[in-house]
Amino acid sequence: MRVHVVSDVHGNSRDLRKAGDGADALICLGDLVLFLDYADHSRGIFPDLFGVENAHRIVELRTARRFQEAREFGNRLWDGMDREAAIESAVRRQYAELFAAFPTPTYATYGNVDIPKLWPEYARPGTTVLDGGRAEIGGLVFGFVGGGLRTPMRTPYEIDDEAYAAKIAALGEVDVLCTHIPPDTPELCYDTVARRFERGSAALLDAIRATRPRYALFGHVHQPLARRMRIGATECVNVGHFASTGTPWTLEW
Repeated sequence: MRVHVVSDVHGNSRDLRKAGDGADALICLGDLVLFLDYADHSRGIFPDLFGVENAHRIVELRTARRFQEAREFGNRLWDGMDREAAIESAVRRQYAELFAAFPTPTYATYGNVDIPKLWPEYARPGTTVLDGGRAEIGGLVFGFVGGGLRTPMRTPYEIDDEAYAAKIAALGEVDVLCTHIPPDTPELCYDTVARRFERGSAALLDAIRATRPRYALFGHVHQPLARRMRIGATECVNVGHFASTGTPWTLEW
């Protein structure tokens, strides 16, 4: 069996169309939407609406962790606009293209910038959406938990630590544990380009230590200090580089 795994697609539908080539299945761990490209400030929903100069400014504020100033700056830009309607319209355009690029079969879960309520409209037959659920693929049991934890960024799909922990616990023992965010370890949570720690899950880390899956796969941190490391018997792998590389991570057994 050969499975290709991607995360943090962020609008890269061109490479997503080829991501399943040669594989028995594709797994996607979320963040389909591109709201703002921190490497290229001309790409994404935000610069399309407000221009590149304003995108430069909000990235500058967020990178400096001046989140309150970034929020106030953004609120001024949105003043007089129907924010929810504008974002949903832009996300719908991206989802139409991205979900059409998924091969059959695809197993997918949400990222923190995704909007789960829209997925049923775009997920075609052959795409299985899982969040707190399990799927058997080639004799192995895969468990999926999507979304992220609460942060000052206030991205669309962030949930409370307790609710996230409950979804992790509900999976039980699996062979491959698939999440959008990493376990809460410094090496896997630190982004070397953004120069900050992203939020990882302590509950996920506890589950890895307790249930000892073969693999824990995740994304979210685009330029991690460590792309992979072992936690006990589990090989932990960050696959969240798809937007920039266009290359899926391969799991064979």
